[in-house]
Amino acid sequence: MNKPLHKNISLLIYGFLVVATLAAYWPVLNHEFVKYDDDKYVTENPHVKRGLTYESVIWAFTKPHFHMWHPLTSLTHLLDYHLFGLNPTWHHLTSLLFHLASTLLLFGILKRITGSIWPSAFVAAAFALHPLNVESVAWVAERKNVLSTFFWMLTIAAYIRYAKCPGVGRYLLVVVVFALATLTKPMVVTLPFALLLLDYWPLGRLQLKRLNKEQDSSLTESAQVARKGVSVWRLLVEKIPLFVLVGALSAVTFIAQQKGGVMSGWHNVPLKYRVANALVSYVTYISKMIWPGRLAVFYPHPLNKLPVWQVVASAFLLLAITVAVIWLARSRKYLPVGWLWYLGTLVPVIGLVQVGSQAMADRYTYLPFIGLFIMIAWGLRELSANWRYRRIALGASALAVLLALSICTRLQLRHWRNNKALFEHAISVTGDNFVMNNNYANILKEIGQVEKAIDHFYKALRIRPNSPEIYNNLGNAFRRLDRFDDAIECYNNALKLQPGFPQAHYNLAVVLSRQGKSDEAVAEYCLALKFRPDDVETLSNLGLVLAQKGHFQEAVEYYKKAIELEPDNIIAHGRFGLTLAALNRPDEAIEQFKIVLEASPDDIEMHCNMGILLDRQGKTDKAVEAFRRALQIDPDYKKAQGLLNAALSKQKNR
Repeated sequence: MNKPLHKNISLLIYGFLVVATLAAYWPVLNHEFVKYDDDKYVTENPHVKRGLTYESVIWAFTKPHFHMWHPLTSLTHLLDYHLFGLNPTWHHLTSLLFHLASTLLLFGILKRITGSIWPSAFVAAAFALHPLNVESVAWVAERKNVLSTFFWMLTIAAYIRYAKCPGVGRYLLVVVVFALATLTKPMVVTLPFALLLLDYWPLGRLQLKRLNKEQDSSLTESAQVARKGVSVWRLLVEKIPLFVLVGALSAVTFIAQQKGGVMSGWHNVPLKYRVANALVSYVTYISKMIWPGRLAVFYPHPLNKLPVWQVVASAFLLLAITVAVIWLARSRKYLPVGWLWYLGTLVPVIGLVQVGSQAMADRYTYLPFIGLFIMIAWGLRELSANWRYRRIALGASALAVLLALSICTRLQLRHWRNNKALFEHAISVTGDNFVMNNNYANILKEIGQVEKAIDHFYKALRIRPNSPEIYNNLGNAFRRLDRFDDAIECYNNALKLQPGFPQAHYNLAVVLSRQGKSDEAVAEYCLALKFRPDDVETLSNLGLVLAQKGHFQEAVEYYKKAIELEPDNIIAHGRFGLTLAALNRPDEAIEQFKIVLEASPDDIEMHCNMGILLDRQGKTDKAVEAFRRALQIDPDYKKAQGLLNAALSKQKNR
């Protein structure tokens, strides 16, 4: 193919990838945040809600973000909030653009190192449009997945440049870009191994005596000419700096997840269960790639419920495929590369090191499926080599597959539009899903369907009776119904199962405070802060209880810390203002009230509080204005009318 035509076709493919990806994913821009990790990553994270500040940047680099250390990912969340606040459209758009960028990079990389336009285009399009990737793109909390893949692709692009013409400067660029990748997500630890696979095929740098003697029919002539053989030893040595970064990232990740308590012990999930689930998951992912149905945001771990025949059959199938691709490796090097890419990139998340209680996850296939797509694209090209109408058949088949994937992606996106849709769908397509029943119950509770929520909490407890989180949430539902004794029993059950559970201590304190047991409430709030010292709600509520007890100066300190952590928390500002007023510090109190009213101008009570303080300072005219603003919001508010009448009376008597 001549170069101008080659270039024009490439540009058309780039355009197709952009249009197809945006068309498939455009509805995501109208989606909400979901209350399944989005709250912990963004919407209720006090550090993220500071925006991009010196303090928040320091936090991103020095503290784990929801049990993971990925500072570059955290910075993207900080920047999104700084620019767009909590408007979900822009957060979703950022993730979509990273997905699109990775798609374009993938096509460019494969085209460059293989010289094959159409197989490269199919792999990139399948990556862009496969419905299992919806979870990574539509879930704001999975920013780390799309961002890490973007830097994964950049690292490979830099490595290809180095491999074509080795030099110190080019190698340093590889190390720097990979170092940035390690700041996005721990899953990139497999990238140096993926580079070794690319050294074997299509770069052809790996010198294996028998296998490299033959011409590789999977590559174009220009790609074969560019290949330069290098010894295995040298290829390993040149990647030592990358392996050092992998070791450091692995250590940091292990510490963060162990401290966060998300890593399951061997007593919870024994090794035999992990191995069995891993074998079955490898095969299940392949089946979902072929037939992407019944997808869910959470698949419960089967533990000891997997049939022996399924485990044995999965192991046999994986072994058979592995033997086959090795047997065919001499003339079809893309087969072992694609297969080992799939197996290898899944290793960190296949469940041998169990983090969380899921069996598998759609998002885990985001990178690994590229290996399978490579096997399919180059395999079909070779199988169809002698077909009479090869181009028409392959082109029509590819377009039909991509159209089907696009439709499935659109359908899967519908389930991500809001919390209710996401959790309802997950419950409907999975069995014994305690996590989704728990999450769905929380949403029902928030929209006022508390009795129905309690039913789902009990369903979750029947599946997982030793879950402190579910007991805590059930207690919150009882609290909504003012069934305080039932709520207290649930919180105590949660604390028996997990001593020091901060949320249970917090919720128990709330109930005790509502029952008028201030001393006990203070004790529980203090215990909550012991285990979660930066929780803004706990700090603010503890300040409130202390102020109600007359301990105003102590309350001030807790309000200050709450506001320092979350400057736009108007509840803390309002309570702080009232406490300052009680300490006879009216000017400072008025400043706090102004902050509240700037953020919430229709806060009637705050207008009244402002007016009362102004009146005490002798600023009756300004007090009258404040009371009148309150009455403009609600003309029937008797308290504001009474305060206004008293202030007007003062004006007349001056």
